[in-house]
Amino acid sequence: MKNSTRFAAWMLCWVALNTAASVVETNASLTQLASGLHFTEGPAADTVGNVFFSDIPADTIYKWSVSNQLSVFRTNSGGANGLCFDVGGNLVACEGDNGRIVSISPQLSITVLASNYAGARFNEPNDLWIDPAGGVYFTDPVYFGHPVVQGGEHVYYISPDRSTVSRVVTDMVRPNGLVGSPDGKTLYIADWGATNVFRYTINTNGTLTNKTLFARVKCDGMTLDAEGNFYFCENAVLVYDAAGQKAEQISVPARPTNVEFGGSDRKTLFITTDSGSLYSIRMRVQGVAPTSTNTPARLGSAVWTNGSMQFAVTGCLGQSYCVQASTNLVYWTTVCTTNLSNTFSLWTDTDSPNYSRRFYRLSSGP
Repeated sequence: MKNSTRFAAWMLCWVALNTAASVVETNASLTQLASGLHFTEGPAADTVGNVFFSDIPADTIYKWSVSNQLSVFRTNSGGANGLCFDVGGNLVACEGDNGRIVSISPQLSITVLASNYAGARFNEPNDLWIDPAGGVYFTDPVYFGHPVVQGGEHVYYISPDRSTVSRVVTDMVRPNGLVGSPDGKTLYIADWGATNVFRYTINTNGTLTNKTLFARVKCDGMTLDAEGNFYFCENAVLVYDAAGQKAEQISVPARPTNVEFGGSDRKTLFITTDSGSLYSIRMRVQGVAPTSTNTPARLGSAVWTNGSMQFAVTGCLGQSYCVQASTNLVYWTTVCTTNLSNTFSLWTDTDSPNYSRRFYRLSSGP
């Protein structure tokens, strides 16, 4: 190939690479939403687009609403760090000080999902991602002076039915942020201590295989957009494409710790920092939509056992449900109200022997 031809081909390639549309909305600029906090982390958006984030030293979880108001969601948060919403609308949190993973209902009811492995508390749960089936992956490093009680800094998986906790990664120096693909088949984990982001295949039982280097980044928190781009927090927010190549970066006045898409249209990128601020910037792209294979709640498996009616409630983890009974399908009374700590729960209607027939129904509640 002649030099002029090579040059023309190179120029065409350069133009193609450099005219790709930015992920940031045209003329958008970074906005400081909150300041004067301590060390902000773990932003997570609910289905409306409100963004919740942690201030770790202040032991507080804040809420930034879609109406641009800052409020306190929870105090005495157990040193909460990473946050994520489950399909039932509960905020799942890494409590670093308490060494556990909890689910926080909208009414601030706390359910402990995992508090120990092999009889010992976790080091300092840092960040988490909930897979489409409802299982929870979380990293367990040490950053804020807690002892390494687990013999190392590892990654764990809580099964969708919350019955088991498995250690799924054992060879990282200091794991940090993580995010999975929307189809639940691939997990990306930052090894902050090794300055790398790795990609894993997610198996049907939740285990991880096929570890592959994805990007050489000293990454803190991360997220994904709907076009398959990754957002890694280093000294700026680094944007990588699906092939693991850096595409652009978003500069921030302080070191970014984590990122999340929120707002009513999920086209605002929220950024937390180690200086205690919350920033936002309008984006051309939308954040990846949360997905789940959890099915709506239902009442089933009703059987007559030991002189009473026993039945099963299946549904979303942490969601509250009322089981109601009636003898005439007109007047209904509540038999039980439960906040599901498992996707399958058995209940017994101890009053059932007092009636010749009884009908049951399930509703959200209370």
